[in-house]
Amino acid sequence: MVSKKQLRFILGWLALLIAPVALHAAQVSDVVETDLVEQLARFFSMRDPSLRFALIGSILLGISCGLLGGFIVVRKMALMGDALSHAVLPGVAGGVLWNMEKDPVAILVGATIAGLLGSAMVSALTRTTRIKEDAALGLVLASFFAAGLCLQTMIIQNLPSGTQSGLDKFMFGQAAALGGDDVALMSAVTLLAVVMVALFYKELLVTSFDEGFARASGLPVRWVHHGLMLLLAMSVVIALKAVGVVLVSAMLITPAAAAYLLTDRLHRLLTLAVVFGVLAASVGAFFSFVGKNLPTGPLMVLGASTVFLGAFLFGPRYGVLSKWWARRSRSGRTQRENTLKAIYHVWENEGAALEGVSLKALAEKRRATLEEIGREVNSLERHGLATVNGPMVYFTPAGRQRSAEIVRNHRLWELYLTNSANIAPDHVHDDAENIEHVLGEDVVRELERRLGYATHDPHGKAIPSVQDVHQNAGLTGEAGKRGGA
Repeated sequence: MVSKKQLRFILGWLALLIAPVALHAAQVSDVVETDLVEQLARFFSMRDPSLRFALIGSILLGISCGLLGGFIVVRKMALMGDALSHAVLPGVAGGVLWNMEKDPVAILVGATIAGLLGSAMVSALTRTTRIKEDAALGLVLASFFAAGLCLQTMIIQNLPSGTQSGLDKFMFGQAAALGGDDVALMSAVTLLAVVMVALFYKELLVTSFDEGFARASGLPVRWVHHGLMLLLAMSVVIALKAVGVVLVSAMLITPAAAAYLLTDRLHRLLTLAVVFGVLAASVGAFFSFVGKNLPTGPLMVLGASTVFLGAFLFGPRYGVLSKWWARRSRSGRTQRENTLKAIYHVWENEGAALEGVSLKALAEKRRATLEEIGREVNSLERHGLATVNGPMVYFTPAGRQRSAEIVRNHRLWELYLTNSANIAPDHVHDDAENIEHVLGEDVVRELERRLGYATHDPHGKAIPSVQDVHQNAGLTGEAGKRGGA
């Protein structure tokens, strides 16, 4: 049995052993806490200055990177963000060399100049040589990054204050090292980015989607591009301290890419990208603070990646699961409509206007077994399109109307292909089978007008008119009620 005194002694030695690791880790919390509740209380109370600076800086980073990342994604320049994040490293080292200390303004100016120089070199290479943009980006990225690493090594090894320069923090980021000057600079750059995007939103919108039209309209396309690159370079620089050179491109691209999967409108994309960027940054700061030795920058990127994964899987229009469900629903609807059409054909051939259709006759028409037909008509019954009474199946009003619409669409399209495209009548069935399920009412009206409101298809079958559809729906409803009684 361990006494309380012995337990305190052991915990003391463990704290001494863990402390160097905790201080080395790039986390927000400066003390390894064993009480999760206490850590949560410290986080939400915001009583730690380092936490306040880290959280505010992370939120500002999410705003600037999300906003500008949206334009990078729609312009298909994702690699440009990665190239700029690496190209600014020589400028960071130059900013330190300027006055031999870590001055945020000097670093911002030096890194911005380096980023703009890298962007200009990419443009020059693509305009004056046969090198494509992706190859130029890779070349500039590698060259500038190598130069930055060499300068960083020289500063650390050869200058008296090199070890205290903090250059290593720009490689992988350390949000806990953000101070008041850093947050003030991040606020200024973020505000500048928001104001400039608001003022020149129309120009950015047009040049992002149709550069040729923008030039024809007299917009200064090249200046708009360079202005965006300037804002992007400045945003990359202010993000380096929190997430580092290696991961800053992820904060630029991932929130915007997630938003890109959720909307087709630029203003909504930018709004969602900012929200996702702020959410990812806040989540990274939160888990870094309450966790043990968890780095903030990578957690921010993981948070953004989680948001992207959610959009990728569950996006209402482009999500993988949503598209799978839509295909499944469409397949089921097509199957039900094919069964309705078969019932209509049997009903039409037998000439029994107010009577149901036997399951046996329907099975012969569908070339299916009675068991398969049973499943199909049960599906119609669940969706309110038919009723089943013993060996007979009856339309509901909605089922009768939809079946007449499908038959009308099919026969109109066959007649249109025969008359307008000069396709033989025996070659139009398959095309009509595919198009009958997706024709809208406006298109059907136009087909009827162009075909002179024809009453029969190329095979001599009657084409149900709009009046027939609604009139027969009501009559069949009464028949269905009597059949099901």
